[in-house]
Amino acid sequence: MPDSPLLTAAAVAVIVLAIAVVVGVGIKLLRSFRELGTDAERATYNTLHAASSAGQHLRTGLNPAGAAKASRQLRNLLGCDALAITDTAGVLAWDGAAEELKPRLMELAADVLIGGRTAVLQARDLGTGHASGSFAAVIAPVRAGSRVVGVVAAFAPAAGAGLVRATSEVADWVAVQVELAELDASRTLLMEAEVRALRAQISPHFIYNSLNAIASFINTDPERARELVVEFADFTRYSFRRHGDFTTLAEELRCIDRYLLLERARFGDRVQVSLRIAPEVLSTVIPFLSLQPLVENAVRHGLEAKEGAGHITITANDSGAYAEVTIEDDGVGMDPAELQAMLAGHHDGDHVGLRNVDARLRQVYGDQHGLVIETAPGEGTLITMRVPKSQPGHDA
Repeated sequence: MPDSPLLTAAAVAVIVLAIAVVVGVGIKLLRSFRELGTDAERATYNTLHAASSAGQHLRTGLNPAGAAKASRQLRNLLGCDALAITDTAGVLAWDGAAEELKPRLMELAADVLIGGRTAVLQARDLGTGHASGSFAAVIAPVRAGSRVVGVVAAFAPAAGAGLVRATSEVADWVAVQVELAELDASRTLLMEAEVRALRAQISPHFIYNSLNAIASFINTDPERARELVVEFADFTRYSFRRHGDFTTLAEELRCIDRYLLLERARFGDRVQVSLRIAPEVLSTVIPFLSLQPLVENAVRHGLEAKEGAGHITITANDSGAYAEVTIEDDGVGMDPAELQAMLAGHHDGDHVGLRNVDARLRQVYGDQHGLVIETAPGEGTLITMRVPKSQPGHDA
């Protein structure tokens, strides 16, 4: 059955529209490319883009997975036939031709790993094999501080001065990425050490007082003593767990509930607590043991020294992209100047937990996310903590 004029016209219209879209996209891409300006500017952009892409894969240090992805970008950057990355133990990645040289690379790089000086090997130095004899190599050390932690090896038909300089620069750039990775690892170890310091702080003071409180109920109220033992076990199990730098707001609040139950067994009605928690922030990820020390500070340094009953108010609110947590007490308060000096690390004082939590928040989220503390002698203390609700890479 022949096509009707209407269908034919519609088909033509669709084809014309498709051509217009393709031409439009092409013009847009051409304009974007032209916006880069001269050939030198485009070459600079391509170089920076390749370096940025490779850097993302090396941020975890020298490992086979990251090196394999980075080597492809770095080979394109150098324009060589093959590129290899090693650590001190073996070849991590090889991209390109001349793979028959791969088993010998660590032998060829031995002097570079030991002496830390770039080596240039001509074709005759690489062996007598038909394929390997057609390549020269530049092997440059990757230094992290004073240590040689690996090499970058570039293979090409000839090893001219340009390739030597460029390979050395790439090796230095890889070294910077390795040092950044080591810095990140050091920060993680520092956080773990600070959590251990918090646990050490909790142990002698709180455990001793809790066990004394439990012991006081053994004869007078055995059932209460058994309940407190269970709560004490749950609290210590959470506080001394060995995995994870992060937890959820809900888990931390459960830990606080157990802590306050044990403190109320000791202080009775002298410790009164109010909670106002928005359900939508309960799943927010926060650093492990970042709220409990703030509540402990309120009890130990705010209410314990106060005559009569004291009140602690804990709130958690949804504040747009952030969860905002406040802990307020009507205790004896602190001198703001002394508090500032303690947070700055000028002296230890009696508020080590506050400084520890403040430092960890700044390490994880930046200086703008440190604790905000409002206090004065005799006026109580209000502590505010704001953390992002979305935290890619942080798992509870």
